[in-house]
Amino acid sequence: MHTDTARCVRAVRSKDARFDGWFFTAVLTTGIYCRPSCPVVAPKAGNMTFYPSAAACQQAGFRACKRCRPDTTPGSPEWNARADSVARAMRLIQDGVVDREGVTGLAARLGYSARQIERQLLAELGAGPLALARSQRAQTARVLIETTGLPMAEIAFAAGFSSVRTFNDTVREVFALAPGELRTRAARGSRAPVTPGVIALRLPYRAPLTPGNLFGHLAATAVPGVEEWREGAYRRTLTLPHGHGIVALSPGAGHIDCRLSLTDPRDLTQAISRCRRLLDLDADPVAVDGELRSDPQLAALVDSAPGRRVPRTVDAAEFAVRAVLGQQVSTAAARTHAARLVRAHGLPVEDPEGGLTHLFPTPAALAGLDPEALALPRSRRATLTTLVTALANGSLRLDEGTDWDRARAQLTELPGFGPWTVEVIAMRALGDPDAFLPTDLGIRRAAERLGLPATPAALTARAAGWRPWRAYAVQYLWTVDGHPINHLPA
Repeated sequence: MHTDTARCVRAVRSKDARFDGWFFTAVLTTGIYCRPSCPVVAPKAGNMTFYPSAAACQQAGFRACKRCRPDTTPGSPEWNARADSVARAMRLIQDGVVDREGVTGLAARLGYSARQIERQLLAELGAGPLALARSQRAQTARVLIETTGLPMAEIAFAAGFSSVRTFNDTVREVFALAPGELRTRAARGSRAPVTPGVIALRLPYRAPLTPGNLFGHLAATAVPGVEEWREGAYRRTLTLPHGHGIVALSPGAGHIDCRLSLTDPRDLTQAISRCRRLLDLDADPVAVDGELRSDPQLAALVDSAPGRRVPRTVDAAEFAVRAVLGQQVSTAAARTHAARLVRAHGLPVEDPEGGLTHLFPTPAALAGLDPEALALPRSRRATLTTLVTALANGSLRLDEGTDWDRARAQLTELPGFGPWTVEVIAMRALGDPDAFLPTDLGIRRAAERLGLPATPAALTARAAGWRPWRAYAVQYLWTVDGHPINHLPA
């Protein structure tokens, strides 16, 4: 979009927040860059130039606006709606792969050379993987500076910088303020005291957002010991690269309140990225709802509660295991099966607030489980053990950089994986916005009530007009049924 100058100028002059994250406005006369909705007086059109990413602005020598803080905008919805190499690379960079494995590690995960990935990212985003990772490190540093009392040296290494000097130089260059000045400004505007050990922040999103199905689904399917709904917040444990964490997420006015407790602050970037994916916060609901609303049989559902998101997951492998446990059983039974697995194989953790007791077991921890100890039908045991073996030995990879079509083909080859299991994993674990569940009982009931075709083949043909947003259509169709997944818990 950043190449359409006339459209970008209109968005900036109207201060349209829907375009935040789609592009960034760099002002030639001031040397700063802003989000489209920046509240300051719009510059003259001739003084504006547009970039596709904050990293591209920074690489061109612009610094972030102190008023609108463009580094805190929702991410581009493109990266969660596409399956090409650039989108997969962006999802992996957001998960911290470049910081942990370098550009060569990123390229290896995608099956390309480092030079090819660099060329593709430069062509589309105006910045290479190192510049994109540097921009992300700067934002992580800012969050730690403003929300914790950690010493600056600890923040530098936690954010992924190789030295304190590089940290200081980058923060000054990106934000036009020294780290100490950032902390002072944040303290002056703080409304709540900093809780030791807790990082409190706001996760932005594009309006509208209907939290009912999002948090309702997560709460209704929560695995005891790993997840819970408490005092208006969804809480869960997180398995992260350098340790573990506990997060509490609750809907706020125009944002999601997020409270993170991490055993290692180096995991902050990954924790935020996974929470955003879990809640589908980088989606563009205006584009999605506009497409679905054009179907007369969906229009009333969309208008009644616009902005529904797809509840996803913080760990694709975890969700794949839970999808198998949930085959042909009720939500309550699936929770019971998962809770038994957690108690037997999950790593215990301490939760100061109580309620959360374990991390969900990793594929490696489940690879050696005794199938006879599972209270499941024999065929389901074989399905589960085959899955965890494939995940543990690396022959099946389900992560942010996974090719969706390849993963579908690999899952289909496993015993016991039918269309429903494959598509629900594609929708919630892989994040494919076009995944569809025509065999799902709730979808078939909704189809009958709305006068849509009842058979899976006919419904799939009818749903062709909803592409590429069929996963969002699923969320609206599920609301026809009065299942608890559609409502915030009392």
